[in-house]
Amino acid sequence: MPRTGVVLLTIFGIAQCQIRLDPLVNTKLGLIRGLSATDGDYSMFLGIPYAQVNTDNPFGDAVPQPSFDGVFPAYDESAICPQIEEVTIIAIGTLDCLHLNVYVPNQASSQNRLPVLVWIHGGGFTTGFSNRYMFGPKYLVRHGVILITLNYRLGPYGFMCLDTPDVPGNQGLKDQQLGLRWIKDNIAEFGGDVNKITIMGQSAGAASVEYQIYFSEPNLYNQVILQSGSVLGSWSISASDDTAPLKIAQHLGFQTDDLSESLSFLKDVDTRLVIAAVSELGLRFGPCIEKELEGIEGFLTNHPLNMDVPQIRDIPVLTGFNSIEYLFIYGNMTASFYENWNGFNESLKLEFNYDDEFHEMEDIVRHFYIGDEEMSENVKWNITDFSSDTSFNYPMERSIKKFIENGAETVFRYVFSYSGGRNFMMNRLHTKADGATHGDEIGYLFDYFDKSTPSDDDQRIIDQMTTLWTNFVKHGDPTPDTTELLPVKWIPMTQDTYNYLDIDRELTLKKRPFHARMAFWELFYKANEDKLKNFSEN
Repeated sequence: MPRTGVVLLTIFGIAQCQIRLDPLVNTKLGLIRGLSATDGDYSMFLGIPYAQVNTDNPFGDAVPQPSFDGVFPAYDESAICPQIEEVTIIAIGTLDCLHLNVYVPNQASSQNRLPVLVWIHGGGFTTGFSNRYMFGPKYLVRHGVILITLNYRLGPYGFMCLDTPDVPGNQGLKDQQLGLRWIKDNIAEFGGDVNKITIMGQSAGAASVEYQIYFSEPNLYNQVILQSGSVLGSWSISASDDTAPLKIAQHLGFQTDDLSESLSFLKDVDTRLVIAAVSELGLRFGPCIEKELEGIEGFLTNHPLNMDVPQIRDIPVLTGFNSIEYLFIYGNMTASFYENWNGFNESLKLEFNYDDEFHEMEDIVRHFYIGDEEMSENVKWNITDFSSDTSFNYPMERSIKKFIENGAETVFRYVFSYSGGRNFMMNRLHTKADGATHGDEIGYLFDYFDKSTPSDDDQRIIDQMTTLWTNFVKHGDPTPDTTELLPVKWIPMTQDTYNYLDIDRELTLKKRPFHARMAFWELFYKANEDKLKNFSEN
């Protein structure tokens, strides 16, 4: 357990004739008592509040957590921000959810400060949470890093964008920033190194991390890990909608054309009813470009597409995607789904201004991916490639290219291709394929709810990935030395050499993943620059 100059040890109880010592840490906000883990040599501080939602304006900005009265018992990680639970499809959650969990290897001390890894979960800015049911820490903390997982507001509470001082937008991203400030201010008391903080996210969590690169204070972190997500994907940004509160209120029985009246009504409605109404109405909320408002400090004030990112020059990056990203959507669809699929048109309309002339461009894309084939289940893998490329692979390619052009000196790129017993999403959907779909890598980084003993092959991937990731956290280099476990030196990218590490049953250093498909999209975007939508305004 951590031993800093301000860490105390409290006798918590006696079990089986042995004294159990639980950690007590004196932070800037007061004393926090945690628990000793039972599945490894580390301590757990669960459900620490880092900020509070304003109950008079739950759709607006949160405020930092005030000091604790007495000792805060960090034993409960159950708080989940309002959302629709993905399995039961039931609205759950509470606004008292801006909590984080800190997992500290017991060797941490003021004389042995450990690097810090902060996890920001995905879920399309709509679902997700940070507790051990999904993100158990034992595989990562055994490598001598402090792991922190945090909640942030989702859906209408996190991403309602009204262009008003009370609800300017991007509250969820600002929650994350408050969490990062709390970590920067307090992690030293847990034995953490404030000068070695890496923020990591997957999917919407990766986009969140990238938004933090563009818009957050650069001194809050030192390195980033981006897994299967980019701010340049069309799904990662939404338009403001000042009719949303009116629609939700009306759906719940309150008729008004006044925005303030609708918000006043909704603030007192059970969050589960609000979330259920949003789901029933089919409303979507995500990051938006904020309108400049007098006296209000904005966060996301321009689209990253239109911005340079000079701070990336000093930030080492580890980034990549999985080999069959979009199979998590298409894997179990029926034959009729493919026969009626219109994704070429729908996807291109998200980024390009459509007119009669642009239909020719759609035909070019169709021929590139499926030739002259009719839409049917026979082209399942082709359209999976298309949707993987447009949603994840090419947006990440553009982000990486932007990092390199802005002087990033250390960019380690990967493709996760391994298909095994802990491929999280494939197992959850009962889908099998030779490769990995969106979210599959999570099962090899975290100890999630499937507590079965990993196979020998799966354990090797767990050992390799957690060693690579924590080496990067500790050294800024996933392979400072080659070993029997990591026999391949992972070489970072340069302007001219697009190296990547293929993570499969064997680790292999390769160049330019899906190079023909990525080259096609690079040419397609260049040829249609005049048709790209203007993202300078929301």
